[in-house]
Amino acid sequence: MTDKPSVLRETDAEARKLARTLLRSARYAAIAVLDPETGFPFASRVLVGTDIDGAPVILVSGLSAHTRALEKDRRASLLTGEPGKGDPLAYARLTTLCLAEPVERDSDTHARIRTRFLARHAKANLYIDFPDFRFFRLAPQSASLNGGFGRAYVLTGEDLLILSPANEAVAARADEIVRDLVERDPNLASATATGLKAPKGNWRIYGLDCGGFDLISGDLLLRCELDTVATDVNALYSHISNIKYSIPEI
Repeated sequence: MTDKPSVLRETDAEARKLARTLLRSARYAAIAVLDPETGFPFASRVLVGTDIDGAPVILVSGLSAHTRALEKDRRASLLTGEPGKGDPLAYARLTTLCLAEPVERDSDTHARIRTRFLARHAKANLYIDFPDFRFFRLAPQSASLNGGFGRAYVLTGEDLLILSPANEAVAARADEIVRDLVERDPNLASATATGLKAPKGNWRIYGLDCGGFDLISGDLLLRCELDTVATDVNALYSHISNIKYSIPEI
């Protein structure tokens, strides 16, 4: 007997970049949890943000079924990736297997995640501080990437994370760095969006980390991934200033 050919491709830098982009450019996702009463998978929709290391975060009500499920069983699966015209299965999507970590409200982590989440979801300010709402960090354990027909990959949790010693330093100075970048190059956001072939809009930078920066225009989100993860703040400035050389037609 001969072994059947694997449907999986070897995970390379391009696959990792696509997976991270799908996760970090998502406004919302489908989350699947295990119902504590029946054991059946339970799927729902949640708003998604990311922490400074790229781990997805969700803001959920204690009244929701998926929150009660996560309190009983930390395992969850997150599906990100948007279809367009034509066959929806022709578009890339990412399924991330995660362990949910509740975020303590009075912690530094909560303050950081809250700031980053509101930059992405401004309307969440209406309920983000309600006592029954809470954040979960979804620590990636592994992921399955379908980049379109014939492009399947398996990734590790670390493939999705930004592993940099400068994460905390960049988080503390994120707003300052963004202001500085805009002062140096007022067209950075619009030029990056054009280079990434995004629709025309009033694009602005709303977040950054050691692996890249995030753009927003109305309800549209865009992720610009750097080719190299920055290991300090100066390196981040350098990588972003050279972004025009790594994005086509910028």
